[in-house]
Amino acid sequence: MASTAAVFFDVDFTLIHPGPRFQGVGYEANCARHGVVVDAAKFDAAVAGAASVLDAADQLYDARVFLNYTRRIIELMGGTGPGVEPVAQEMYDDWARHHHFSLYDDVAGTLHALRAQGVRLGLISNTHRCLASFQSHFELDGLISATVSSSDHGFMKPHPRIFAVALELMQVGAAESVMVGDSLTHDVAGARRAGMRGILLARGERETPVDPEVTVIRSLAELPELL
Repeated sequence: MASTAAVFFDVDFTLIHPGPRFQGVGYEANCARHGVVVDAAKFDAAVAGAASVLDAADQLYDARVFLNYTRRIIELMGGTGPGVEPVAQEMYDDWARHHHFSLYDDVAGTLHALRAQGVRLGLISNTHRCLASFQSHFELDGLISATVSSSDHGFMKPHPRIFAVALELMQVGAAESVMVGDSLTHDVAGARRAGMRGILLARGERETPVDPEVTVIRSLAELPELL
């Protein structure tokens, strides 16, 4: 692998993971407050079934896409009625609140190791979360040099423009930069379209692509040695 000057990371499910608020029990409890009955046991299947809403989205940021996605999860869990809409709005609003999330165990050590190697670090996220307060909340201040969120920028990954803006902010070339994320389409393919290298983070037992040109890691701890 060529010399790496900068590594950019996706945020959700790459650096942080949601707590109970965004699990089946959280959906069930929030729905109940609005008189909507859902089955928490259907959550995993509902998330998988709603994925097509995000896949079909335009590459311009639109909060309605995420509201529709959340609404679809609720519907696939069995939810109906006028209470579905306010539940979806509350879930969308809470997704931006850091205290509902935790860093993966391999994040802090990896970021410190990369910075010790002289690699600059950035964030590129399809989010409406504040990435400046994200750094302070998770005690990552001083590690992150540039951040771009789609809600502020306008374009969403995999559009090449959001990657280009991040490169401009970091003042690095695409060929010397790497994008790491959990989405083959948004993170890896999007980065490649922008001239960057892409690395897929596939945690746990998740299936991985058979494309030999796609670099796959199971933990961020693999990055410092890989780069």
